Amino acid sequence: MAEVTLTAETGRTLGSRSSGRLRAEGKIPGVLYGHGMEPLSLAVDRRALRAALHTEAGHNAVLDLEVEGGTHLAIVKELQRHPVRNEVVHVDFLAINRDEIVTVEVPIHVEGEAKAVADAQGTVDQQLFTLTVSSKPGNIPNSITIDVTELGIGDQIKVGDLQLPSGVTTDVDPDEAVVIGQLTRASMAADEDEAEAAEGEDGDAAEGEGDEPTAEAGDAEATEE
Repeated sequence: MAEVTLTAETGRTLGSRSSGRLRAEGKIPGVLYGHGMEPLSLAVDRRALRAALHTEAGHNAVLDLEVEGGTHLAIVKELQRHPVRNEVVHVDFLAINRDEIVTVEVPIHVEGEAKAVADAQGTVDQQLFTLTVSSKPGNIPNSITIDVTELGIGDQIKVGDLQLPSGVTTDVDPDEAVVIGQLTRASMAADEDEAEAAEGEDGDAAEGEGDEPTAEAGDAEATEE
């Protein structure tokens, strides 16, 4: 995984007012910590941060964070967002080294068309959208891709079925479902309607069959007279 350079400024004043002024200037307040270092308050340019986190690696990009003339290898540990506007308001950076194991969230992408599910008017229901994995920084996958082409109604792809890259592990329960092929409520309702209609037809047929002997008996009585 390629590393991305991001420059940070230090010496920012702490407090909500100071943070608000930084955001008005197009900067995001943040903190760098890890490896026993004292948490370091800093700020990064909003556009530069967005660019750094919109490479193929996404939010798991390994960063060369340039701070006070030095460089720290780091990853984004947490992005805090505004509850309404959803814009980033604070960022936590975790200092790392290339030989340590780090734990991150990796996005799960689904590809392929589950024809058997589509033919049954069902849906591929994705239950898990990210997977917590552990690996060295250089082995962090950009994403995990699942092919659902062979999925049928009632089938599941579980965490234990995922093919993780070499050196990447997860502690998530292997029996946890990632995707499930299932019928939609509409298709289940349609099946129930068809079943009820079929039962109604069977009932009408049975009633008709019961009437025939009575008619024959009546004809026989008329003949005798």
